[in-house]
Amino acid sequence: MFLIHMDTSDKLNELKEKLIVYEEKLARRMKGYRGVIHESASSEMRHQEVMVLKAMVAGLKNEIAVLENGRVENGN
Repeated sequence: MFLIHMDTSDKLNELKEKLIVYEEKLARRMKGYRGVIHESASSEMRHQEVMVLKAMVAGLKNEIAVLENGRVENGN
């Protein structure tokens, strides 16, 4: 098995780059987003995608905070 060792600054840079990508994706999905229209499968799928992107952004922010400060942020 091939393992790549990353130091903290490399890991932080990678996470920050991913955060930018996911924040941009979330911003694009939020344009015109009006929440869930029940009984609409496409609306519910869009809602799920927004929720996943929000979770990705929050997770990346927490991971960055842990590496930078040694603490977990609550995501608010």
